[in-house]
Amino acid sequence: MKRPRLLFQVGLLGILGVAVLGSTLRIAQLGDEYQFFDALVEVKHLISSRAYEKPEDKELQEAAIQGMVEAVGDPFTVYVPPADSGDFEKDLIGEYVGIGAQVNVQDGYLTIVTPLDGSPALKAGVRAGDKIVEIEGESTLGKGVDDCVGLLMGEPGDPVQVTVERDGERMAVTILRDHINTVQVKGIHREGENDWQFMLDPDRKIGYIWLTQFTPGCAGEVRRALESMGADKGELRGLIFDLRWNPGGVLSEAVELVDMFIDEGVIVSTRGRDGSEDVDRATGAGTLPEFPVAILVNEFSASASEVFSGALVDHGRAVVVGTRSVGKGSVQSVVNIPSAPGAVLKITDRRYFLPSGRSIQRTDDSAVWGVEPTPGFYIPLTVEETREVIRLRQEEDIIREDAGGAAGGSYADAEWVGSEMRDVQLAGAIRAVQARLDGGEWVSPGGDQPVADLAAAAELKRLAQAREQIILELDRMQRRIDTIESHTELTGEEQLADLWPDETKVTGGTLQVRDAAGNVVAELEIPSEGLERWLIGAGLGKAAEEKVEDETRE
Repeated sequence: MKRPRLLFQVGLLGILGVAVLGSTLRIAQLGDEYQFFDALVEVKHLISSRAYEKPEDKELQEAAIQGMVEAVGDPFTVYVPPADSGDFEKDLIGEYVGIGAQVNVQDGYLTIVTPLDGSPALKAGVRAGDKIVEIEGESTLGKGVDDCVGLLMGEPGDPVQVTVERDGERMAVTILRDHINTVQVKGIHREGENDWQFMLDPDRKIGYIWLTQFTPGCAGEVRRALESMGADKGELRGLIFDLRWNPGGVLSEAVELVDMFIDEGVIVSTRGRDGSEDVDRATGAGTLPEFPVAILVNEFSASASEVFSGALVDHGRAVVVGTRSVGKGSVQSVVNIPSAPGAVLKITDRRYFLPSGRSIQRTDDSAVWGVEPTPGFYIPLTVEETREVIRLRQEEDIIREDAGGAAGGSYADAEWVGSEMRDVQLAGAIRAVQARLDGGEWVSPGGDQPVADLAAAAELKRLAQAREQIILELDRMQRRIDTIESHTELTGEEQLADLWPDETKVTGGTLQVRDAAGNVVAELEIPSEGLERWLIGAGLGKAAEEKVEDETRE
């Protein structure tokens, strides 16, 4: 089954603590650091004056910047050139201009999976399953999604004429493009065309909120959903808050959400490399009456998701159900580059810490990371169950004219949710909250299991499977090498540099690093026999025994 593509929206970046800052850096302000640019200027001059194929200056500049960013070794530090800044901004704020629909290609034509809530497409009468056979008189037959999106893009208020095929009949539809705010706050199922149903168990007054992304304004949306269930009046008696597959978002939204559930204490602190610290604290204003909360997380819940769930757990305000979260405890700021209008640098400049003072950042040497389920609440999903949960969630996204609802069951029935919806994590959360309300005590749907050991075992399994895939790929490479060697006089080893004789044992030895003048700048211990392979992979070769002056042309 092909997964639908969200029209005009790429997957939102998991950005935590975004602050768009101004920058007035000037080389003159760098003082002694100016010498850093000497080699760059010289190399740029040589390439521009002597390279047989002369690249554009803009390409050289962006390549140099990308190289510096990659050298940081942080996957969340990213340079966005001016040409990509528009898409970056759309992804950042969850807002874009378009017709507002999820689409894919079926039977060769662009097909509407579902119009979005309140979108221009929905207002124009477009429905799930409609084929867009023409856009402004141009057929979509055989075109890819990106090509069709290009035809549909435009400015707010501009009309786009499409031909829709429904039940074998074709009709002309005019859609006025507009700003689209993607809906991040969803309920357990839809009722009718637009409204999400947030009350999961009406008899016990247990609500359900699914937050897919911490985008600007989402905290206000969550509060409105809670108030629609009477949370502010003390009518809501329990809540399941679903943060699975939530990659994070804006830190301030997570802080505002936590503040709804606690009336005092630290929510989160962020610390910079220089030791500076910012602390966000809860306030009494707007705090909701207390009720049991179960938060669903999994191995894809990151960043702001971890701030929210970790803070409520540290304050004893909620239990966590599911599996251990990602462990992204870094904070990125987005800085404008004045000398390249439109360009920005998203740079990791801080880390955040939970109220307990613990960092959840996952590193190569981390034995514990992220937010793990409350003891007794560790519930993993199988691959098949994961696929089914995602499929059914996508089904709920589809806006239909008929009322939605549980087909042949009740969302308040944990057994039905686990067996028919295949969502044993949600079923476990339902059982836990129901038991807390009925008997006053939490039950342990995951049983009496060591959560940390189970989370570590899951990570070991994932790494072991990845290692096996690498080994299989190495075996395939070796078979190709054997085939080529058997049909030629070449050998694979001859194609590689040989830095020292194979019989040489280097483990426990040292490696000297010298600067261009021959001065020793570092002496490093060699931990294993794999050093030669690493050095070859990094492009290093043997130094010439004698330095020979390069020939120059007059």
